Amino acid sequence: MDFEKARFNMVEQQVRPWDVLDLRVLEVIGEIPRENFTPDKYKNLAYVDTRIPLGAYEDHSCTMANPIIEGRILQELDIQEEDLILEIGTGSGYLTACLAKLGRHVDTVDINEEMTALAEKNLQTLGIDNVNISTGDASKSWHQKRNYDVIAITAAMKSIPESYKKLLKPGGRMFIVTGDAPAMKAYRVTRVADNNWTTEELFETSIEPMIQPVKQKFEF
Repeated sequence: MDFEKARFNMVEQQVRPWDVLDLRVLEVIGEIPRENFTPDKYKNLAYVDTRIPLGAYEDHSCTMANPIIEGRILQELDIQEEDLILEIGTGSGYLTACLAKLGRHVDTVDINEEMTALAEKNLQTLGIDNVNISTGDASKSWHQKRNYDVIAITAAMKSIPESYKKLLKPGGRMFIVTGDAPAMKAYRVTRVADNNWTTEELFETSIEPMIQPVKQKFEF
């Protein structure tokens, strides 16, 4: 399979027609080999407009999002070269790689240890070293550690958490999807002042829900 041609066609026939017109975003998507982040048995689907299975975590499926969704995430976040970025939901590391190419540094966290190990390997293969990868519950791992210019949340949540809004710097942007399948909506939240945020509805979609950590059971 000619992956380079498939990547070009994905950009021109899928991503760009879905109103992704930012030249930096299109350049990064056209540069990063998506097949490197796809399981071997699904490499032929790397540039198809579909979710790609990555495995499972405690009976929850893990997937790569459609390329058009990833393109819109990158465009809506308006990432600048000096931006500090937080990604919640690392997956196999493809979107992480795109974020790292567009911004200065990425902190990424995923609850699935297999995913973070895979992402680290994939990023190292491409020589992408401006990423810090952590395994754990993002709601506990990142509370008030530092503030970010950009936050990308790659799994759907019931609502927009105030705790993540407060992690944004003034002027910072967050992408988030809320709701239940199949009727989910994507939003961009912008911190316009210390105690003021705006929320813009972007488009309707359906993505995997955020995996909640299993509560430990105690036996007496």
